[in-house]
Amino acid sequence: QVQLVESGGGLVQSGGSLRLSCAASGSIPSSYVMGWYRQAPGKQRDLVARITRDGNTNYADSIKGRFTISRDNTKNTVYLQMNSLKPEDTAVYFCNLRRTSFGIDYWGKGTLVTVSS
Repeated sequence: QVQLVESGGGLVQSGGSLRLSCAASGSIPSSYVMGWYRQAPGKQRDLVARITRDGNTNYADSIKGRFTISRDNTKNTVYLQMNSLKPEDTAVYFCNLRRTSFGIDYWGKGTLVTVSS
């Protein structure tokens, strides 16, 4: 089992910044992808960004240039630096750890980000 604990959400004004963190613990595989997804009320959960152990990244088009994902493999932690936040970024942000070839797919409980206009 793997446990994922997110932190860093909160209320911020439009144009502001937040940094999310997600720490993984437990039986962590040697190679995995970590990512951030978000789900706004009444909408599906969508990918925000993900990063491989080697540092390769993918971003959703809606946040490119504003958000940056990074990870510290020594701490099994992934970060999401969010700048120039917009009201449409308001959502619950979920951390994910995945190794598809092993059927491994874990989720955190989520952290709420609210951006006021």
